[in-house]
Amino acid sequence: MLSPTATLFELFLVPLAVLIIYHDVRYRRIPNAFVLATLISGLSINLALEGWSGALNSLGGCILAFILMFILHVFGAMGAGDVKLFAAIGSIIGAQLVLPTFVVVVLTGGLLALVTTLRSGVFRTTMIRVLQILVGLLPGWQMPKFSVPADRRLTIPYGAAITIGAIIATAIFHP
Repeated sequence: MLSPTATLFELFLVPLAVLIIYHDVRYRRIPNAFVLATLISGLSINLALEGWSGALNSLGGCILAFILMFILHVFGAMGAGDVKLFAAIGSIIGAQLVLPTFVVVVLTGGLLALVTTLRSGVFRTTMIRVLQILVGLLPGWQMPKFSVPADRRLTIPYGAAITIGAIIATAIFHP
């Protein structure tokens, strides 16, 4: 059974997931208005539930989530909209849930990537590129740069993985 706070978070995250998944799958964009509304809601909910300590926890979650996703963005693995979305979700879930949520989001994203590559017939090419990236992390080797495919169906709508992962992590890890 979910706690009342977790239930409130889920009631907010599920409709957000529907909106984000639709826009990210259809347009491969996450509207800033959704992200800003999520950020403001996360700060407000936590302030209302726990006072200033809740607001600080919310702000800490936002910052930690931003840093984690920004690192992936620097390597070209994540779009800016995904970074902003996870930071806004961090403001809802708070600092203590960001790391477990990040792990669930990465696993959810990996599953989504697997389905996308199998469905589009580029699994072998993708695995070769993953191997090139891993080798590029070794000392003395250069990290390859890959351009974004012109066919957007070959990209991963990671906003879907972020929102679904946040829902799963909140249900599992929220006290």
